[in-house]
Amino acid sequence: MDQAGEATARRRVVKSDTAFRTIGEVVQELDLPAHVLRFWESKFPEVKPLKRGGGRRYYRPEDIDLLRRIRQHLHQEGYTIRGVKKLLSQGGLRGGETPKEAKPRPKLLPIEPAALPSEGAADAGLTRLQLQQALEDVRAELLEIRALLDKLLAG
Repeated sequence: MDQAGEATARRRVVKSDTAFRTIGEVVQELDLPAHVLRFWESKFPEVKPLKRGGGRRYYRPEDIDLLRRIRQHLHQEGYTIRGVKKLLSQGGLRGGETPKEAKPRPKLLPIEPAALPSEGAADAGLTRLQLQQALEDVRAELLEIRALLDKLLAG
């Protein structure tokens, strides 16, 4: 490689912290696929990369910081997209802090197959009929909660 080619290669490797990044550079930095970034753009209007001719995206440093916090909340802290949107609306992601009111979704514990009664298991504790009744009770309660939430959101 000649001297001009080496100088060009060095310039590409080292970019200023304030320089704009292409989607390829951002996916490498955040270890995410490009389609995930494009999807997040559709879900989070706060992520607004500049788009040049041909639809090429250029991300500002603040876009990358926001994407990093979104990734952290979604992938490491267990938030849903709706939960992260709520954090954004409350201003929780701008400063890098999470508001105290917003909570991640709870981690679900796995159900051991032995804990579920089978049709012929007399010693399982609950009969199939009792389990079915308990599930129907939970369903009815959830429907009541949903109706209350619908009423609150409508009013």
